[in-house]
Amino acid sequence: MSQPWLEDKEYMSHVQELLKAQIVQNLENFVHHHYSNRLKHSLNVSYTSFKIAKKLNANARSVARAGLLHDLFFYNRRELKNEDKGHAYTHARIAVYNAEQITELSDLEKDIILKHMWGATLAFPRYKESYIVTLVDKYCAIKEGIYPLLMKWRQRKIFKRNREVVAS
Repeated sequence: MSQPWLEDKEYMSHVQELLKAQIVQNLENFVHHHYSNRLKHSLNVSYTSFKIAKKLNANARSVARAGLLHDLFFYNRRELKNEDKGHAYTHARIAVYNAEQITELSDLEKDIILKHMWGATLAFPRYKESYIVTLVDKYCAIKEGIYPLLMKWRQRKIFKRNREVVAS
């Protein structure tokens, strides 16, 4: 599988220390969006956001770091019981808390992590960097969750079509 972020020296200079943290590596053990894991998702969000931030002259370092840490939580959301505020609200706060255990976060990085669920929550992002990560997170979630389903559907359709041609 392609991992272009590993070859990007500037990107790696921003996230390398975070990636060494066991708590970040533990994200790999959690299924995310049905067909991915939380570490892959976080890397996809982080690196895609980083590239966009660079093009928009935004703070690419903070985007890369916060994008990697935005889903730093360790529970199965489907098992969440008696949750007053809901997963969209709760997991972002847990992610900030967990991230602060391994690194110092700037106000910008906190806003990115806390507001990345804008749309599902009412808190508007304060910075353009927060919007970048928010929108990239939605894009990656769709790509990771729906694209594999579309490919399965397409394969079944092609297989069915080929079977009909052979039967003719």
